[in-house]
Amino acid sequence: MIRPDFLRDMRRGEEPEVAALLAQAFGGKDEARLVEALRKSRAIAGEMVLPSKDGVVGYLALAAMTAPKGWLCLAPVAIRPDLQGLGHGRRMVGMITEWGRLSGNTLVVLGDPAFYTRCGFTPISDGFTSPYPIDHTLTAGPAKAAPSALIYPKAFGG
Repeated sequence: MIRPDFLRDMRRGEEPEVAALLAQAFGGKDEARLVEALRKSRAIAGEMVLPSKDGVVGYLALAAMTAPKGWLCLAPVAIRPDLQGLGHGRRMVGMITEWGRLSGNTLVVLGDPAFYTRCGFTPISDGFTSPYPIDHTLTAGPAKAAPSALIYPKAFGG
């Protein structure tokens, strides 16, 4: 049985392994291309991996939102397919959610509300507009902005 270690900052040189993990987890290269575009545009605020003795088995990235200023978006989050459903993704997202709460950073995620609410996110408050489905948009941490538009980094293409 594969037992992941602790979540840690991604290290230089792990980019190809992360790209392969993203392709495996999402069934294609779109998410790896998104991460590469975020890196090139310098929108990445942080990248973390879940390592194991068999290599990187989990990954998450935070990128700076264009608006509201100071907000971060969580995308993508990936777990190697053979390890999905074991709680590793929920643990990773829960750790980053708690970091947002403790550090005073507001995080936004676009995804399955049932999953992300179990990890500490809540549905976004009324008044926000987004190019993506608002009913699948959640936040964590202190929401310090008045209702406005959610503007994602250009790499998202929204």
